Amino acid sequence: MSILKPLIVILGPTSSGKTEIGFKLAKKYNGEIINADSRQIYKEMDVGTGKATDSITTQYSISNIPIHLISIKTPNQKFSLSQYKKLAVKAIDDIHKQGKIPILVGGTGLYISTIVNNLEIPKAIPNQKIRKRLEKHTEKYLFKKLKKVDPNSAKTIGENNKRKLIRALEVYEITGKPFSSQQKKGKSLFNILQIGIKIDREKLYEKIDARVDRMIEIGLIKETKKLSKKYSFNLPAMSGIGYYEIGSYLKDEMSLDEAIQKVKFRTHQYARRQITWFKKDERIKWIENYKEAEKLVNNFLK
Repeated sequence: MSILKPLIVILGPTSSGKTEIGFKLAKKYNGEIINADSRQIYKEMDVGTGKATDSITTQYSISNIPIHLISIKTPNQKFSLSQYKKLAVKAIDDIHKQGKIPILVGGTGLYISTIVNNLEIPKAIPNQKIRKRLEKHTEKYLFKKLKKVDPNSAKTIGENNKRKLIRALEVYEITGKPFSSQQKKGKSLFNILQIGIKIDREKLYEKIDARVDRMIEIGLIKETKKLSKKYSFNLPAMSGIGYYEIGSYLKDEMSLDEAIQKVKFRTHQYARRQITWFKKDERIKWIENYKEAEKLVNNFLK
């Protein structure tokens, strides 16, 4: 029986401090980072996805720690969960071959789950006819529809992620089976330590709000304006939190203050969904600071 190689996962809600802890661990344990944030895979989207506010490029240049699967697609390129799994597993294997420790860092639950649980991804080829039909409906309608045929997926996705709602309904229409029932767990690919960042709810909201204000300060409006000249707001990447609201402001559909408040409110909602998702996994070791993470990693790598 072959011994599984190690993989450290640093997860938690947005703005909880995952990136900083991930970098510190990578520096101490000769590691490399694999991005597990579905928004940070896009090029040209730095401010609104938190790449700029997390100072990833700065930390990269100082520590020279490679980051895999970041800024790999343009906002108009399709990127599926199965593509992510394939690229992430390859990156982890490549890091192992160098004799280094792979550290998966992010807050996208499905990205993390597909690696940690070795999920089998439903093999339903995208159907543009179905997608175009579903695209015409509101998120509220799609959520209600999904709740009837696949309540587990509806609960997991939530009612604010139109792209994932459409995909779950599409899979159901093509296969006749709920999307959730087709995501089967396989044998573990790695020996995994999952570390979750535990943070007080009010403190988290304060950090989120400060981060949104910082995004505005360092150029979210300018970045959104630049992106809007090349890409449609109908694209999944462009309808993400931050870009959608600032896009509405640029189209004179709301004031700047209103747009900023909506970004904060939607990010609070997203953070709550992330916490709910991660709380289901009893294997996660919850910590409040770097020292606690370091202690867990020391014991794990022994």
